[in-house]
Amino acid sequence: MSIYLGSTFATFNYYSKNSDTALKQEAAQPEVARDTAYYEANIGSVTSVDDFVNNYRLLNYAMTAYGLSDETNAKALVKQVLSSDLSDSSSLVYKLNDQRYLNLAKAFANLNPNDSAASYTAATTQQVVNSYLEQQLETDVGQQDEGTQLALYFQRNAANITSGYSILGDSQLWKVVQTVYDLPESLGSIDINQQKDLVESKVNIADLQDPTKVSALLDRFSAVWDATNSSAASSDPVLELFSDGGSDASTSGASSNILDLEYGG
Repeated sequence: MSIYLGSTFATFNYYSKNSDTALKQEAAQPEVARDTAYYEANIGSVTSVDDFVNNYRLLNYAMTAYGLSDETNAKALVKQVLSSDLSDSSSLVYKLNDQRYLNLAKAFANLNPNDSAASYTAATTQQVVNSYLEQQLETDVGQQDEGTQLALYFQRNAANITSGYSILGDSQLWKVVQTVYDLPESLGSIDINQQKDLVESKVNIADLQDPTKVSALLDRFSAVWDATNSSAASSDPVLELFSDGGSDASTSGASSNILDLEYGG
């Protein structure tokens, strides 16, 4: 059961400081506990891509862990992804331009019949379980507040971002960056290399390896998110700190001040 503290700013900071407790509570949910126990007991017997995609419960657990639960029934596609040549940039898993599928393929590289996959270290059972619990927690949180869900997802994946392409290829990462820097939807109409250069002009990719700088970026994201949400901006006293006045400050005033915050400040 997730909580909502009246704004993304407050809720995200709560979950950031209480992540271990929140994940333990998520793991204890009856359905989550059953699915995890089944995965742990049966994944060891899977030795091929066919074994994997033909066991719906195992596949759905893994797909959920990598943010792909809506694609579980696309078995033919998943099979091609898991069999892709990870050393060939023209293979299907790269053509999809979706970081989630690439993460899935790398996590289960031990099942890949292509020899190139041998150079990748497959995810351990515990790593998949941890990803599943984090994804489930974020999904539960998102039912009450999308902003907190996005912030938690970015926080979890920031260290894996290697270029602007990583952000552009993940809709949730992109939404955070788009919100912080007020980037237009129309950006998608220009050349992908230009998009990548623009993203990297805004985000120092190296900074994403530093949890403190990621936290500063996400504080800014959550404040901006709230400032563009009238109900949150008008009810959360934290946001009033970003406005010129007291309780009568307008949402537009808060938005203006928040957008002036310096990254990492």
